[in-house]
Amino acid sequence: MDNPVLAEVTRGSTVESRHRGAAIVVDADGAVVLSLGDVERPVFPRSAVKALQALPLLESGAADRYGLTPAEIALAVASHSGEEAHAETSLAMLRKAGRDAGCLECGAHWPMGEAAARALARAGREPTALNNNCSGKHAGFVCLSCGIDEDPAGYVKAGHKVQQAVRGALEEVTGAAHTAELSGTDGCSIPTYAVPLRALALGFARFGTGNGFGPRRAEAARRIREAVAANPFMVAGTGRFDTRFMGVFGARAFIKTGAEGVYCGALPELGFGIALKCDDGAGRAAEIAMTALIERFLARQAGDEADFAPFRETVLKNWNGIEVGRVRATQMVRPAGATG
Repeated sequence: MDNPVLAEVTRGSTVESRHRGAAIVVDADGAVVLSLGDVERPVFPRSAVKALQALPLLESGAADRYGLTPAEIALAVASHSGEEAHAETSLAMLRKAGRDAGCLECGAHWPMGEAAARALARAGREPTALNNNCSGKHAGFVCLSCGIDEDPAGYVKAGHKVQQAVRGALEEVTGAAHTAELSGTDGCSIPTYAVPLRALALGFARFGTGNGFGPRRAEAARRIREAVAANPFMVAGTGRFDTRFMGVFGARAFIKTGAEGVYCGALPELGFGIALKCDDGAGRAAEIAMTALIERFLARQAGDEADFAPFRETVLKNWNGIEVGRVRATQMVRPAGATG
């Protein structure tokens, strides 16, 4: 059976495209709150699990050894736009560990943010690994490696102690085996593992509550959530969805995008974890579906409904600035009684 349609694209009053996918919401005990589509099929979460990958950085004591600030911790879980502040913060993290950008093994690409890329080009500069959207995560990996007195060279390889620690944390938090048979290589060259959406949602429910964690891990998760809530710009960048959303909802909602239409999130005050995947890899659909799922459970206080308004739909305009359509969640995903 095909997965349900999570989001649709209109042109005028007609639906032009449909994005199918699967989504699940669970509590920290694993009880299913909502399930749509095939949530047992393994998917690569990609960058959506960066917060879980950062747990060893704090648990090991490396973050404290090098005095990482909340902004730097937030950057360690980022898929950032490569703006100057992102690159500078990545470099500052490396310098605290006595290293430089030459240690980064994520590769270089032009900044994801168009304005940042144009500014770099105007200055006659070429992008470096610091502009890579994953440079904060990788700077965190270097800090972790140095913090446990391990040579960071080759830290992207599955056999390195850094990736062994990351894989162990992912397995323990999600409860899913991260095996070589279900592994691939992520865009930034570290291993990525395909696991079911159900396991990802459980991992984020635990991440948001500390349920099932020992004191050290629960404290690490809390610090990461607080760092992100206080520094949403570091997680994405100017105008980016994750930055805008968490700028409004703060610690009430942690969300993180991943490549190919994946989104994961936590609602700490409700104890829920969320994971979704759009079959066609469409990020525009994943953002809207995630908004609808969060609103379905979080909009219970006065004023909350209005706060969701800027995120419910994406307005599509042509090159003359004329509105031609919208991306919107389907009734299956929207909160009860929602219209539009």
